[in-house]
Amino acid sequence: MAGSGGCRRGREQLELERLGEAARAGSCPPSPPLSACSRQAWSRDNPGFEPEEEGAAAAAAGPVLEMDVEWGSPAAGASSPLGSGAAGPGGGGRRQRRVPAGRGGTEVPGRHQVPPDGAAPHRAAWAKRLARRLRGLWGTRLMEESNTSRERYLKSVLRELVTYMVFLVVLCVLTYGTVSSSMYYYTRVLSQLFLETPVSKMEKTDFKTLSTMDDFWKFTEGPLLDGLYWEMWYNNKTMAENKSFIYYENLLLGVPRIRQLKVRNGSCSIPEDLKDEIKDCYDVYSVADEDTAPFGLRNGTAWTYTNEKDLNGSSHWGLIATYSGAGYYQDLSRNREMTAVQIASLKKNLWLDRGTRAAFIDFSIYNANINLFCIVRLLVEFPATGGLVTSWQFQPVRLIHYISTFDFFLAACEMAFCLFVLYYMVEEILEIRIHRLHYFRSLWNCLDILIIVLSVAAIGISIYRTSTVDTLLKKLLEDQNSFPNFEPLAYWQMQFNNIAAVTVFFVWIKLFKFVNFNRTMSQLSTTMSRCVKDVVGFAIMFFIIFLAYAQLAYLVFGTQIDDFSTFQDCIFTQFRIILGDFNFTEVEEANRILGPIYFTTFVFFMFFILLNMFLAIINDTYSEVKSDMAQQKAEMELSDLIRKGYNKAMIKLKLKKTAVDDISESLRQGGGKLNFDELRQDLKGKGHTDAEIEAIFTKYDQDGDQELTEHEHQQMRDDLEKEREDLDLDRSSLPRPLSSRSFPRSLDDSEEDEDEDSGHSSRRRGSSSSGVSYEEFQV
Repeated sequence: MAGSGGCRRGREQLELERLGEAARAGSCPPSPPLSACSRQAWSRDNPGFEPEEEGAAAAAAGPVLEMDVEWGSPAAGASSPLGSGAAGPGGGGRRQRRVPAGRGGTEVPGRHQVPPDGAAPHRAAWAKRLARRLRGLWGTRLMEESNTSRERYLKSVLRELVTYMVFLVVLCVLTYGTVSSSMYYYTRVLSQLFLETPVSKMEKTDFKTLSTMDDFWKFTEGPLLDGLYWEMWYNNKTMAENKSFIYYENLLLGVPRIRQLKVRNGSCSIPEDLKDEIKDCYDVYSVADEDTAPFGLRNGTAWTYTNEKDLNGSSHWGLIATYSGAGYYQDLSRNREMTAVQIASLKKNLWLDRGTRAAFIDFSIYNANINLFCIVRLLVEFPATGGLVTSWQFQPVRLIHYISTFDFFLAACEMAFCLFVLYYMVEEILEIRIHRLHYFRSLWNCLDILIIVLSVAAIGISIYRTSTVDTLLKKLLEDQNSFPNFEPLAYWQMQFNNIAAVTVFFVWIKLFKFVNFNRTMSQLSTTMSRCVKDVVGFAIMFFIIFLAYAQLAYLVFGTQIDDFSTFQDCIFTQFRIILGDFNFTEVEEANRILGPIYFTTFVFFMFFILLNMFLAIINDTYSEVKSDMAQQKAEMELSDLIRKGYNKAMIKLKLKKTAVDDISESLRQGGGKLNFDELRQDLKGKGHTDAEIEAIFTKYDQDGDQELTEHEHQQMRDDLEKEREDLDLDRSSLPRPLSSRSFPRSLDDSEEDEDEDSGHSSRRRGSSSSGVSYEEFQV
């Protein structure tokens, strides 16, 4: 290794001679030394030096000259002309310093004179370093460097993982902070009040089991009025006038509204043979067939049509059809008596008739105890077949924010979330700028774009919702006898909840990107990527058979079994059969011949054959991936990087022995001879990785017997001592840097500044041909 140090100093001498000749010839000086040894020497004196960027800064400053700078003893420097070479370990030497030339290319007199514009290159270099560090905040610098070391790459990944984990925590606090168990109990008590209360004491029919129009009117005159208007305490004491507190806690906002949609007569065709018997025909609901003509009393909003724009309504997806926000509506009153009169008038004048296809009951309440609104919609659909179908929506939402201390904490999290979204937007823009269209070839990059888009959409909806609720509450306070239309807010709140749920899901899925840096965890993604072709081929065969059975079930059982009433229901029901959730009795009763045949053959082919084929594909691919990974060369992982940093910290704090001490102790315990398995077991118990242990045997197990003898261990210690002496010699022979941005560094500092040196420090700590340095062993 001493010979290696002499070779390095000899090459530096040749470089200095070449630079001196170029200066004397008056030619333009070259860039900093091009050889590896000279670049290392230059890097040691100039920490953070980048050849390309330094050259660019010098070029921007104008022509430069090379100046000879002496160091070491004066005698040695005076007796050694330029180009005569560097002195020995204890002598002095020469090096070149780049100094800007005067205008016109004239030399600046004086060997050590600093030019007037000498600060310009330093300012340019400082600006470039600042820009590089700012760009490094987004982790894009390493993407431009193809020769980045594994350790520096993992450090960048670790930094990105820590940043991403903070983003994930902030997002989870926001999403889970907007929901609570109170919302569930809120909707449960309201559903029990309006959905499960019988229409009368003599009947068990409730809202869920309504079947006729007469049942609908019984519900509105009974459970609806009783649930909306709580005017008396249980001791018959009157509550506040013109105010209703449902369950004594929930304020009824404004007045309820009842609305219906109708289709016009003659919207369907009657066969010629039955025209004498059937005079009227009302088709299934569609917006084109809506009835807009006045009917009944022909006065008031209950008997005249109002369009969707005037009602500020929106469409609603029911069980049978999708209904518009228009129709005939009646706003009820703030007290029970007047509302009962209004409902009786509607019933008497046949407000619901054959053309009615849907009736909506809307109202909103607010609970100040838990600061929650609840927007309620009860829907009764009247299909063209007769009868009716009921559905409902209870949407608890928090529309008033920033009241409690926790709300202000959530506000801080919202600001942090917006900053994170902005941070990741800049990062993705920089990556797209670097990689162009190749950026979109990575699934993880596409997932990043999707998360950003969803996050921006959620922020926009939240801003709209917060700004709109103030306007609605202001109108409500001005006129408490009007209907507060919180339906648009309920719609956007539902969309916000959906977007937030999907965003959290994808953010958690993205953690696999960082988990894949572990060999064990990466087996999942590698297995899925390898077997994708086989799985696609199997999926085609699977769904051909699956859809064939779904068609059969829909045609045979669709008219009699609810689970097979639509083709979509057939698909979901067959998935449930595969998972073991099925009702064989219903299938058998629907068709005593095809029912058992369908069920038996479906279970046999789908469960016993195709499902096991799918598992076999996954198992075979996983076995191949596991075998290949066992044969791959061990690389540094995130866990190794974290363990290395922990070990270095413990060693600096003198709380843990060095790696050499651990190996020496293991050899002493083994009697001067230790095989690979024993050493591996001992060192892994002390926190060392397999890569470190394998490096020792690769370098020092010269006879290949998987054992370290005392002689081989002595050779390793000798090599380490020579390496330390060579490093100390190099550092003592180098001058203190004249640059204002250079400073003396110790060996420990050079190890800690590997990121700023861009790998130069790892190159200057070279090893001999037969040994490994302590620093290499640590890596």
